[in-house]
Amino acid sequence: MKEVPIWEKSNLSLEEAAAYSRIGVNKLHELTNEKNCRFVLWIGNKRLIKRRLFDQYIEQEHSI
Repeated sequence: MKEVPIWEKSNLSLEEAAAYSRIGVNKLHELTNEKNCRFVLWIGNKRLIKRRLFDQYIEQEHSI
């Protein structure tokens, strides 16, 4: 089975998002806990990062 590269995935796990963005897992956990977080997708108790919206969020922020 061929593995899909991170930059081609539409949703990322916290660990993948941390490797992709070089933002720590704990900080990503904190950001996705916010009620108005647009780039988190909940599947039961599992949270995934919507990569395109996450990229937009990173481009707009001055500091995290």
